[in-house]
Amino acid sequence: MGDVERTRTRVRRRFLPGIAMLTALAAGATACTGGSGIGITSDQKNGGGSAAPAQPGKYRSLPQPCKAVDGKRLRALLPASDSLTTEQREQLYAGTAEPSYDADRHVGCRWNTQTPEAALLLSVTFERVVSYDRAAASDDDKARQVYLRRLTDAHLPSPGPSTTSTTSTSPSPGSGPSTGAGPATGGPQAPAATGAATPSPSPTGSPELGSRVLEGLGSEGFLEDKLGAAGATAAQARTVRIVFRTSNVIVTVEYSVQPSAPGKVPPAAETQDKTRQLAEALAERFSE
Repeated sequence: MGDVERTRTRVRRRFLPGIAMLTALAAGATACTGGSGIGITSDQKNGGGSAAPAQPGKYRSLPQPCKAVDGKRLRALLPASDSLTTEQREQLYAGTAEPSYDADRHVGCRWNTQTPEAALLLSVTFERVVSYDRAAASDDDKARQVYLRRLTDAHLPSPGPSTTSTTSTSPSPGSGPSTGAGPATGGPQAPAATGAATPSPSPTGSPELGSRVLEGLGSEGFLEDKLGAAGATAAQARTVRIVFRTSNVIVTVEYSVQPSAPGKVPPAAETQDKTRQLAEALAERFSE
């Protein structure tokens, strides 16, 4: 029996230190976890974090450009030749979609026709701008940067920091109503839009019909009017381009008219008026 007792004593001496060590490790782990026992530490810092990122832009997708223009307006901009068959007319007004790798970011559509009087071309593009660092700039901020670059490319002055794009200013005496807002009036004496930029002279010598900033069109917008070079056998083509921003989407409308008879020049007022009416209709579509 003495030998058995001595063996039990040796076993107890061998295992007790290991049990004590395991107990100590368990107590330390509990202390590190704040008593939770799951081994996850919590961030005790309150405040001091970075500012919340800006909310995404208003628009998360884009409309189908080839269906964005109603048929009645298309027929007014692009009258079909009487020689076209019904199928050809349908193809004409269906338009041709521009290639796009991301239909939620950039899409466009083009229409063109040839009549005995002129060759006509219309294009509409939508671009949705996204900021990849909304902690530094919102989607709207990024869209405005893109818009201002295009305004600069058109050689028009950028609006000052205090300029508001949604409030139209009253016209100066004798200048007539603003052409940037409300329905288009047309006519050879269509007045200029009032705004921060001084209208540049148009190719016809009429400053009120030249390239200029437009008021009341989306968040901000401008019109660019260009005449192509006259050839010996080809008439000058007039191209009117309107670019406007609405929140984080930039819309571009371009309308080109080239008369068939040499020496004829497309009228500035009529061409601009048709283009502006379409731009206003698209702006209303986005505000719905």
